[in-house]
Amino acid sequence: MNIIEIYNKYYLPENLQMHMLRVAACSYLIIDNWNGPEIDKEAIIRVCLLHDMGNIVKIPEDFSNDENFIETRRKYFEKHGTNDHEINLEIGKSEGLSDKEIEILDGKRSRKNEETLNSNSYERKICAYCDQRVAPDGVVGIKERLEDAKVRYKNKPLSIWSNEEKANHLIECSLGIEKQIFQYCSLKPKDINDKTIEIYVEKLKEYDTVTVR
Repeated sequence: MNIIEIYNKYYLPENLQMHMLRVAACSYLIIDNWNGPEIDKEAIIRVCLLHDMGNIVKIPEDFSNDENFIETRRKYFEKHGTNDHEINLEIGKSEGLSDKEIEILDGKRSRKNEETLNSNSYERKICAYCDQRVAPDGVVGIKERLEDAKVRYKNKPLSIWSNEEKANHLIECSLGIEKQIFQYCSLKPKDINDKTIEIYVEKLKEYDTVTVR
């Protein structure tokens, strides 16, 4: 089953599908230009392709009249509420992510940027970094992306991004992760953009998440 078929199985809207494809495409571009420690390339791509499946509960139920979408969203909402991360892990497991891949998925969240910075796992660093490079409308600089998160979540007291000091620390950690990655990559951060990842996005639409294992 290719990744688009998986997305459609959960009735994910196109913008959410495209976000995950862009994140995976950024990782693919880094992988293709990697000259550092050995990394599990397939694990990185698989995690990136499935990393935000749980965002289905963030979408208003009245977003679509499609009964299949409404039923799927309701199923996960009734079980997990708006805890999209728990849904990410549940769907990741059900779609065949290994224990190692689930660990990467669990650890790549921006709230864990300090742990990721201090981690020895470049799989985790690349997944976290690529997710933090992709805004709703496409690829942006890491600082721009995270400064936007501060604005969007500043009035949500449960979000770590609502705390100015903690948010600034997470941004500094993310910039540190960027430096760690690009010391082993023949590209520069600016080389990762919507134009350069376009070919990878198209390639990933046919990515078979079953046969690569």
